[in-house]
Amino acid sequence: MTTSKPKSSAPRSRTGSTNKDYRRRSGQKKTAADYPAPVPRQTTQTLTGDATATPCIVLKDGREKSLLRRHPWVFSGAIAQVNGTPASGDTLAVRDAEGHFLAWAAYNASSQITARVWSWDEHEIIDAAFFQRKVAAALAARTMLKLADASSGMRLIHGESDGLPGLIVDRYQDVLVMQVGSSGVERWRDTLADALQELCAPVCIYERSDSDGRELEGLEIRNGVLRGTLPEQLEVTEHGLRFAVDVSHGQKTGFYLDQRDNRALTGEFARDKEVLNCFCYTGGFSLYALRGGAKSVLSMDASEEALQLARRNVELNSLDASRAEWECADVFVALRKLRDQNRKFDLIILDPPKFAPTAAFAEKAARGYKDINLLGFKLLRPGGLLFTYSCSGGINEDLFQKIIAGAALDAGVDAQIVHHLHASADHPVLLSFPEGAYLKGLLLRVA
Repeated sequence: MTTSKPKSSAPRSRTGSTNKDYRRRSGQKKTAADYPAPVPRQTTQTLTGDATATPCIVLKDGREKSLLRRHPWVFSGAIAQVNGTPASGDTLAVRDAEGHFLAWAAYNASSQITARVWSWDEHEIIDAAFFQRKVAAALAARTMLKLADASSGMRLIHGESDGLPGLIVDRYQDVLVMQVGSSGVERWRDTLADALQELCAPVCIYERSDSDGRELEGLEIRNGVLRGTLPEQLEVTEHGLRFAVDVSHGQKTGFYLDQRDNRALTGEFARDKEVLNCFCYTGGFSLYALRGGAKSVLSMDASEEALQLARRNVELNSLDASRAEWECADVFVALRKLRDQNRKFDLIILDPPKFAPTAAFAEKAARGYKDINLLGFKLLRPGGLLFTYSCSGGINEDLFQKIIAGAALDAGVDAQIVHHLHASADHPVLLSFPEGAYLKGLLLRVA
C-alpha cells in the first residue's frame, strides 16, 4: 500500500448466566430518573462490578438491539442520557430504557462511538486481571493457528475482534508495536503494556498511537518507546523472505501484516509474467513476484523513502534486481501515462490507500476505486490477472465487487472472479462485528 496514506510528522456472542438481563421484563418500566443521584467522585477511577453503580449509560427505548446481538459499539444517537459525570475512559454500565443491564463499556463523550463494550457479563470486574486474561486469550488463539511457522511478524491483538476495542498490537520478532485508538484503552494503556511485557517478554514495546481514529476520539497523537529499547535495525521474515521494517515512521505499525497470505498467492501466479505493482510501499508483493519467477516487475509508489526500503529488501533476499523497476510517482497519473503508451501487463496489483475511512466517504471513494480499476483492466493483456484490494472500512465487500464490475464494464472486458481475498488469519473478524472485515480483495482474470 502506498505511503501516501496519512501519517504523522515524527484493526471488533453468546448469552451467559445473566441472560435474564437481556429480556424485557413485565411490570412497571423503570426510567433513567428512577436511579439514585450520583455520588460525587473524588477521582476518575473506573466504576466496575456493581450493576447499580452510577454513572451509567441509559439507552433510548428499542436501541438495545445491536447490543443484544453482541455488537460492541454504542453510538451517541442511541443514548437517552448519561447519569453522573463520568470522564473519558471510565467503565460504565450500559442499560436499556427499562433499566436492565446490557454491558460494561468504556465511555467517551467526545466520540460518535460513545461506548465500546468490554464485557457482557454483569458480574465481570474490569481490572488489571481482566486485561491480563484478554491479552492471554488473544495470544493463545494465535498459537493455536500456528502462524509463527510462516512468519516472525504477526498481529497479536486485533481490537474488537479480540475483545479489546481500540487496541492493535503487532509483533515484529522481539519488538511489539502497540496502537491505542480509544479512550478506554488509553485509560488502561500502562496496564496493557505491563501484560504484554509479562506475557511476551519483548525487547521493546513501541507505541504508534498516531492513527486518524485518535483525533475522532479526542486523543492526542503519541509515538515513541513505551518499554525497553528499540533496535537500530529490525526485520521480519515471512514465508522465507526478509523485509526491513521501520516501526517508528513506516505506514500503520511499520508493515502490512494483513496481506501476508495474499502476497504468497501473488508469488504463485507470477512466473514468466510481466507484473505491475501499484502503491507498492516497501515492495511486499514485488518481492514475492520476483521470487516466483516474474519476467519483470514495475513497482510504483508516491514515496521515495518507501522505494528505497523496497530496493533494500530486494538486496536482503539476493533477488535479481535487473528484473525490478521502481517508479516514484502519483499512481493515478502514472497509470494514465502507461495507458497512453499502450503498455500491457500479465499481472497487476492494485493495493491503494484507504479512500473511505467511514461510510460517509463511500460515494467519493467509489469513484476513486472505479477509476483505478478501469485503468488496471485497460493495461491487462487478455488472460491477465488483476489483484485488486480495498482497505476502506466504509466500503463493504458487496459494494466493492459492484464497483469493480462497473469498471470492467466500462473497460469493455469480461472478468472472472478467481478468488475472494481477505486479511490473514491473525486479523480475525468477530461474527457480530462485520466492520472488522476492513480488507477485502478480488483476484480477477480477464477472459
